Amino acid sequence: MTGTSPRGGSTAFLQGRAGRRVSAVCAAFGAFAIVSSGLAPSAVAADVQSKQWYLDIMDAKGMWKVSTGKGVKVAVLDTGVNPNTPSLKGQVLVDGVHQAVSYNATNDYLGHGTTMAEMIAGTGAGGGLQGLAPGAKIVPYRVLTKGVKNKTDVKKTPSTADAIKAAADGDAQIISMSFGGDILDPDEAKAVKYAESKGKLMFAGTGNDAETKNFIGYPAADPYVVGVAAADKDGKVADFSEHGNYVDLAAPGRNVPVWCDATFKSYCDSGGTSAATALASASAALIWSAHPTWTANQVLATLIDTAGRDWPKNKPSNYLGYGLIRPRKVLENSSINPGAASTDPLSFENGTGVTGASPSASASTSSKAPNPTSGGQTSAAASTSDSSGNTTLWIALGAAAAVVLLGGGAFAVARSRRGA
Repeated sequence: MTGTSPRGGSTAFLQGRAGRRVSAVCAAFGAFAIVSSGLAPSAVAADVQSKQWYLDIMDAKGMWKVSTGKGVKVAVLDTGVNPNTPSLKGQVLVDGVHQAVSYNATNDYLGHGTTMAEMIAGTGAGGGLQGLAPGAKIVPYRVLTKGVKNKTDVKKTPSTADAIKAAADGDAQIISMSFGGDILDPDEAKAVKYAESKGKLMFAGTGNDAETKNFIGYPAADPYVVGVAAADKDGKVADFSEHGNYVDLAAPGRNVPVWCDATFKSYCDSGGTSAATALASASAALIWSAHPTWTANQVLATLIDTAGRDWPKNKPSNYLGYGLIRPRKVLENSSINPGAASTDPLSFENGTGVTGASPSASASTSSKAPNPTSGGQTSAAASTSDSSGNTTLWIALGAAAAVVLLGGGAFAVARSRRGA
């Protein structure tokens, strides 16, 4: 069984502990690309924070007056997280990982997991990445071993399922997973269901192979995991961003700075649905910090309700789902109704399971649809192309969306959740 590696080539799945496969990095950036179309990085960013265009368009400074994500912990399941970069010093809770699944949690062999952590909770110190939720803390896990040659490291690395279960038993409210594969892992699905029962909010990237494969990606397609697509500063969905009815939300993911490699000496321009996943997780952290008594359902419900879109809410797009995340629309409305604590905003989709779907034609942000195929691991590394879109989806569309009341069966929409 083969798949797309973080470097864009075809490679066999690596096996996790107890014989379980470990998903490849779903958003391995162009910085690491060797054989991948359109994924080469541009020049190293001289001023990395000036490259973080999404901070301005999402009004990060305005949101930080209300919330920085303080008090919220985000479990980052990835290639490991380096806690010693200037931007992450003091931000990574090394002792927060259960010993049984802590192997190499703070040894990032690719730079990918560290980038995700910085995008979520980086302080920006030393000219590093400025996190969208700098008050939040990171709980690191290594679950990915693609490209690791040391067989002992591969064997000792915890499976995705074991890491999810450990995170579920920990005190991190959010589980951020910027990776995926095209195989439904029953153990992973059970772990996700367990995490949901423990009140966790989970995000995963939908993948970046839309132009070649566009297969159904897991864990994004697992029930109770929020599938996140990638968009650019104009609110356009990127052509590389995989689409289907398992896409729930979209976040910035094109032309953003990332660590070039595990030397942690410089940043490169790239992106992908991995970055989008990290920013969606950070957005949830901002909201949860401002409303600590809310449940995961309520945090997600308000993200969905205030998302930027120019299509009917009950007809989510296969490209951007319910729309572009805009946490500021939640934070600026102190009287927003989050709906019932126990109401699953994706109850219809989560109960439907995986089914086929044809591309949605309802959203003006739809990209061209490649022929869906079944393939291997998805690489969420960014390409440079995107589709038509509308800048107002990020900023000006929120007035009406922000006041819609949530709750009841508001999200029992007539679409199946899973499919490409």
